Amino acid sequence: MNPINQRLEDLREVMRREHLAAFIFPSTDPHQGEYVPDHWKGREYISGFNGSAGTAVVTMHSAALWTDSRYFLAAEEQLRGTGFQLLKLKIEGTPTIPEWIHSQMVMDDGQGSTEVGIDGWCSSANSVKELISDLRKEGGFTLRTNLDPLRQIWSGRPPIPENPVELYPLIYAGETTASKIARIRQALRKQHADGMLMSALDDIAWTLNLRGTDVHCNPVFVSYLLISSKKVTLYINKVKLTPEVSGYLKAEGVEVADYGEVQNGLKDYFEYNILLDPDEVNYCLYDVVRKKEKPRTEIVEAESPVKRMKTVKNETEIAGFRSAMLKDGIAMVKFLRWLKPAVEAGGQTEISIDQKLTALRAEQPLFRDISFDTIAGYGEHAAIVHYEATPETDIPLQPKGLLLLDSGAQYLDGTTDITRTIALGPLTEEERKIYTLVLKGHIQIELCKFPSGASGTQIDILARKDMWREGLNYLHGTGHGVGTYLNVHEGPHQFRMEWKPAPLVAGMTITDEPGIYLAGRCGARTENTLLIVPYKETEFGQFLQFESLTLCPIDKAPIVREMMTQEEIDWLNAYHQRVFDTLSPHLSVDETAWLQEACKAL
Repeated sequence: MNPINQRLEDLREVMRREHLAAFIFPSTDPHQGEYVPDHWKGREYISGFNGSAGTAVVTMHSAALWTDSRYFLAAEEQLRGTGFQLLKLKIEGTPTIPEWIHSQMVMDDGQGSTEVGIDGWCSSANSVKELISDLRKEGGFTLRTNLDPLRQIWSGRPPIPENPVELYPLIYAGETTASKIARIRQALRKQHADGMLMSALDDIAWTLNLRGTDVHCNPVFVSYLLISSKKVTLYINKVKLTPEVSGYLKAEGVEVADYGEVQNGLKDYFEYNILLDPDEVNYCLYDVVRKKEKPRTEIVEAESPVKRMKTVKNETEIAGFRSAMLKDGIAMVKFLRWLKPAVEAGGQTEISIDQKLTALRAEQPLFRDISFDTIAGYGEHAAIVHYEATPETDIPLQPKGLLLLDSGAQYLDGTTDITRTIALGPLTEEERKIYTLVLKGHIQIELCKFPSGASGTQIDILARKDMWREGLNYLHGTGHGVGTYLNVHEGPHQFRMEWKPAPLVAGMTITDEPGIYLAGRCGARTENTLLIVPYKETEFGQFLQFESLTLCPIDKAPIVREMMTQEEIDWLNAYHQRVFDTLSPHLSVDETAWLQEACKAL
């Protein structure tokens, strides 16, 4: 029997005892992280699907998983034989979770319970409140939030991580913890709040100038931070704190309490009101404050001010990004020079080239880890947006077609994220066309000038306009913020078709990564990490532009030159000249000769 089928049987036995019609497994943890520690990978455990985004729902007789376009192909493979139905988000006709649950109850002739379960610790306050409303409207269902069935059925469940926390030196952070807390309190006063509960792990790491290794590829640590007008308390498993870190926290005036005591900390919170970001704070902790009576505490529902603070990099952080991108560019040039001869010699696979690139990055000073699992998709695998090769799917590379390589690294002074699509040999006309359309979209973003405060949604069209003329599109976002030796995905600002009002301001980092994916054939994506910098000031205000932080040649071989405008060609040539001028002093004679050819004007 497929192990997923056995897990479903075990879950349904719990559901019978608890009189539940359905149970919902989101992808998140108590801190609403995109990437979560193994302990909270409940959706993956129950469904077998390991993508970073998705929701699994199980009823007594059926099961379904919702995910987005990045994972359609991967999910189809992973769900085969599990009893789970794949439901594709943002595709016409796909039911919502409440609609689907209601349809399953109708098929069961309405027999049984009308109560649905979800772990309120692993769901944000807003998502639970919205779900309560939608379930009530759809079929009169109620929602239970105080049950985690995985405690009963997950044998060998990984523990909550206990990895040690480390200091993040001021030479990389550029601002003291005391300064950050003062700024946070000032922002809270503007929101008419006396304090706040911080639960986003990257926000806590940034605020305290600490880092950890509790989450794969993300240098964060499991904890909560409660700030009031008078004190700051870090809720964390104390075994994680070295004497050095404990002394640092004491010197900074940060008290320490056990991770599991956060509920009591909220019950004892003495101020009149508290800011809780309902998209960040989980429902169970939100509910603790909501039900408080003595002393009564009013909830200020607002976005955490820390989200936007940490997206605007200070001068030290910007210098760190430049240093990290230089190191990453050197590693990428060494890799690209090696790649094609290695493929022609034979024996290289998607996994082996990932290992080679990681090894080259590891040679660079201040390297700590990769920033996400490498996407090395060759041929038709490049059409799987977030493909990650496994021993079962790994295929050999041949001296033909396109390789899509999306990768990044964590250096102490910065985080990198880069995608290059590389011609390994002869290409089809279709491959050359989609590659060029993607490159045009990428360059149009790079060329953009815009007023300070514009939204990324207003700019996103530039990456897609030439594709749309060809009836082509992609369903993922065009760009996201990048942390300073923190999470590779940082918001709230981004480039995206859907309306995202977060303003773009100078000092932010953001990626530029359009793509086209033709299922079963090929895919292409080109990505640089950008810095938003001043352009000019006029009577209409401050205007901004983008500076490419990423330093790596873009493959010219697949380009259909006739499809490019002169402005786009000029940008590419100028970019390549800057890449060569910046990287060549750090390369060997042979590497410099290769780079000179790779950066030769188009």
